[in-house]
Amino acid sequence: MNRKTVLVTGSSRGIGKAIAVKFAKKGYDVIINCAHKEDELLKAKKEIDSYQVSCMAFLGDMGDYEVAQELFRQIKKHYGSLDVLVNNAGIAYVGLFTDMTPEDWNRVITTNLTSVYNCCSLAIPDMVQRKSGKIINISSVWGNVGASCEVAYSASKGGMNSFTKALAKELAPSNIQVNAIACGAIDTEMNYFLSDEELMGLIGEIPTNRLGRADEVADLAYHLAYKNEYLTGQVIALDGGWI
Repeated sequence: MNRKTVLVTGSSRGIGKAIAVKFAKKGYDVIINCAHKEDELLKAKKEIDSYQVSCMAFLGDMGDYEVAQELFRQIKKHYGSLDVLVNNAGIAYVGLFTDMTPEDWNRVITTNLTSVYNCCSLAIPDMVQRKSGKIINISSVWGNVGASCEVAYSASKGGMNSFTKALAKELAPSNIQVNAIACGAIDTEMNYFLSDEELMGLIGEIPTNRLGRADEVADLAYHLAYKNEYLTGQVIALDGGWI
């Protein structure tokens, strides 16, 4: 029996790695990716290999279309087709908008949003031909409501949310589902810049009185990839009731 195949971008650590591991545990062949941290990527590959599935690790920036093309050439060569695309690659920028340079802005938008265009544009033609596929975009609650001192990040995730809703309508006739997970405060390295006092203040704002876990995001991502063909075009908040 042929295994299904999933690509998870930005999957050397944190949420992306948790999602990749979840799919491996469920018997998927997994393609993992990150832009810079090869050591962490290879550690993630070693863990995924332990689940007796095929794992390909690809180092490269998915915000660069030519790099993304090379990844998809390798996917085609080794796996033939992609069943699930999880667009998780992302970076944060915390600071006053007036201090942000054009380079800072472009880096956030390219990494968080252009990468989604690149991977979707390369994955979709084959999915349309097969009339089957799942696209899951890892977004943020700040894409829904915006965050002070995170204008570029909020804009990129807001763009991702609208992208998700629009693309879902376009691809629904081809039996391809597109959904997003708007994460709240998840316990990953992206939040490690907070002091203990700031972290406790943040947790105090969350009704469940804790940060979310990466494995909880992974569970929801797998659920969105599994079977349900009527659930599409949704931006699902996973934030403990915070926003």
